[in-house]
Amino acid sequence: MIPRAADRARYDRAAAHLDAPVAIVDLDAFDANADDLVRRAAGKPVRVASKSVRCRALLERVLAKDGFAGIMSFTLAESLWLARSGFDDVLLAYPSADRAGFAELAADPKLAAAVTVMIDDPAQLDLVDASREGGGEVVRVCLELDTALKLLGGRVRVGARRSPLHSPAQVADMARTVTRRPGFRLVGIMAYEGHIAGVGDAVAGRPLRSRAVRLMQATARRELAERRAAAVRAVRAVAPGLEFVNGGGTGSVQHTAAEDAVTEIAAGSGLYVPRLFDNYTSFRGRPAALFALPVVRRPGVGVVTVLGGGYPASGVAGPDRLPVPYLPEGLRYDPQEGPGEVQTPLLGSAADDLLIGDKVWFRHAKAGELCERFEVLHLVEGDRVTTAVPTYRGEGRTFL
Repeated sequence: MIPRAADRARYDRAAAHLDAPVAIVDLDAFDANADDLVRRAAGKPVRVASKSVRCRALLERVLAKDGFAGIMSFTLAESLWLARSGFDDVLLAYPSADRAGFAELAADPKLAAAVTVMIDDPAQLDLVDASREGGGEVVRVCLELDTALKLLGGRVRVGARRSPLHSPAQVADMARTVTRRPGFRLVGIMAYEGHIAGVGDAVAGRPLRSRAVRLMQATARRELAERRAAAVRAVRAVAPGLEFVNGGGTGSVQHTAAEDAVTEIAAGSGLYVPRLFDNYTSFRGRPAALFALPVVRRPGVGVVTVLGGGYPASGVAGPDRLPVPYLPEGLRYDPQEGPGEVQTPLLGSAADDLLIGDKVWFRHAKAGELCERFEVLHLVEGDRVTTAVPTYRGEGRTFL
């Protein structure tokens, strides 16, 4: 039996007692992916990105492994919730305008010690101070360095539009602003190179584009390594007690870890390995998170219809943002319909072997966004579901 057929048989046996739609995480694959991230990090701790996991039980599982330390969160409300749940090192990766959250943070010594907030503008410090409501705790601060590659005098930009702090001088100026401000302590720098870590460089059927991406990424890595090192030196001259410099992402772990200026790596999607990571040459992971939809119709030869399926991922809309039919092999969307909110027709010869009630297994385009569709993840070991754990949604938490 070929590997994917064997996986389908395992998952079908494991979930035979469960009605679909249903989501699973293959723990053997999850653990193997975690080990691979640690290997590629080459001794530097991996801070797990909660946005890509969105399940407290699995965050606890991965943080119990050697080589992982700390969480990178995505909202202030989530950060406070995780800190109250016992996670003691939470780096908020995005600036916040949550005034109630800042009031809570500044009033609670435990939360203030556990959570670090992201800053790239003095106005964000003003917002925190205006939200304190008498809370006097010192707020831990991290600065974000813009990682975009700028060419032709800045007329060409490659990379996400995140922080306005691009040059070492700009980051150092912001560091001085923080250190001179009572009630704040500068503890870290973050620089997420999404155009390197989050863009596939081996897209099937597009060899010229893939080569162009690889050339761009090689140029961007060299430029960023020099600029990041200079920025860290400039900030350490202002704040010698800097605790961490965070960088990377699943697609660039080994490259970022090789930079002396970086002290820790961020990664999360590589634990689940969604479909977008099939387009990378930097690593090969095992799909760990899947969802199954039930066959509810057989409209004709070579066609089945499954219930639901319209789970697009965030980002620029396109076919690569759609879940992909994974098991059994050989199924594809009807180009006239695509995946629908309430039903999805699937075409291909494999459809003729499917019966009403059978499961079709899918992979989401991104990692944690799958968990916004399911309240429970069923954890599979071998060909058995050994336990079920709630997602954030299952715990009544929908932070964005």
